[in-house]
Amino acid sequence: MRKFLVVLLLLCVPSFLQAQQGYLEVTAPGNRQMQLAVAQPVSLFGGPSADIAKGISEVFSFDLTLAGPFAVMPTPPAESKSGIRPGEFDFAPWQAAGANLLVKSGYTVSADSLTIEFRLYDVARGKELAAKRYSGKRADLRKIVHTFGDEIMLAVTGERGPFTGKTAFVSTATGNKEICLMDYDGYNVQRLTKNGSINLNPDFSPNGKELIYTSYKRRNPDLYRRELFSGTEARLSARPGINVTGAWSPDGSKIALAMSKDGNSEIYTISKDGKQLAKLTNNSAIEVSPAWSPDGSRIAFVSDRLGKPQVFIMNADGSNVSRLTTSGTYNVSPRWSPKGDRIAYCRQHGGGFQIYVINADGSSDVQLTSEGSNEHPRWSPDGRFITFSSTRGGKEAIYVMRSDGSGQTRVSRGKGADSHPAWSPRW
Repeated sequence: MRKFLVVLLLLCVPSFLQAQQGYLEVTAPGNRQMQLAVAQPVSLFGGPSADIAKGISEVFSFDLTLAGPFAVMPTPPAESKSGIRPGEFDFAPWQAAGANLLVKSGYTVSADSLTIEFRLYDVARGKELAAKRYSGKRADLRKIVHTFGDEIMLAVTGERGPFTGKTAFVSTATGNKEICLMDYDGYNVQRLTKNGSINLNPDFSPNGKELIYTSYKRRNPDLYRRELFSGTEARLSARPGINVTGAWSPDGSKIALAMSKDGNSEIYTISKDGKQLAKLTNNSAIEVSPAWSPDGSRIAFVSDRLGKPQVFIMNADGSNVSRLTTSGTYNVSPRWSPKGDRIAYCRQHGGGFQIYVINADGSSDVQLTSEGSNEHPRWSPDGRFITFSSTRGGKEAIYVMRSDGSGQTRVSRGKGADSHPAWSPRW
């Protein structure tokens, strides 16, 4: 399989700085947002490239608008000096335009090689907050810009962004349900499975190098592990009945899943090679969709032991089971936030589902979506965003929203239906 991780030569510029007096305040009350300006990218050496300049501006605009704290200014002011380094330009036009933050960038193109230098400035103080230079191929443009978008989030908020992440998902573009991979914003789609069968529920390993998923390619819903670099696959669980909704433990040593080898569906864990088996639940109910807490101490899961599917939480050894959701009569697909404080899940409304987020102690149960049927919520690795599938556009597609439900944006552009997204760990 073609290696999908772009290997960038990343050179830390000596002037890389972080605000010395703590991070900038980006949580102003009300609807006020920080005004972020993206200056027109300039050619540092050689001739200008309209495509490179346009690509840099477009990727920044998408990433940083979605981020939430920023309002990306639509039209940069005219500058008499357009340099990107300190002392090479004047802050006055940007201050007059109301910009709080300014991104400057310059690029060099040589044959198929591309180098981009980025600078982030606090406009009011005239201070440089971050500077980096990246080198790669022209095809690496989006990856490079996403990478500095992550650095902007780090410099401004103290936590790196998730923009370099990948999304694994299920696509019907070929007429079958195959596992695919794309950038978080829907670009650079690659098909991983080509077995012409039904493939479901991809989940990344903690190091991001492997996926597990369920496939019917041997007629039974079996659990597989796939190495993303080599494409090598191994069948981990092929017990009679279902082997579904697999989820890696945070340390990568175990996989929780639902199996029905003894009749009804129960929650089990297996070792990453599929050999060591432990049964966590044991009753007559149907139990599926295990989800680990970030510290690996607890597992959320779905059970109909009270008559209708609800979300429960238990210790990782199956003890101390407690009910989490108490509202709604059909709640499924739990997923723990990276910080462990909240759980996203789906609740049935009429003929479809909506996404909710509830605190891990059962308080503050909040509905996030309302248009179409929305399922399979998964958190970004920093907890800022949730990716999910929705039918609001007619056919099912992958969307991204902020963790409070705002900024809901379609990202998948495939010809078929797209569902079951999973956001990768940081690469």
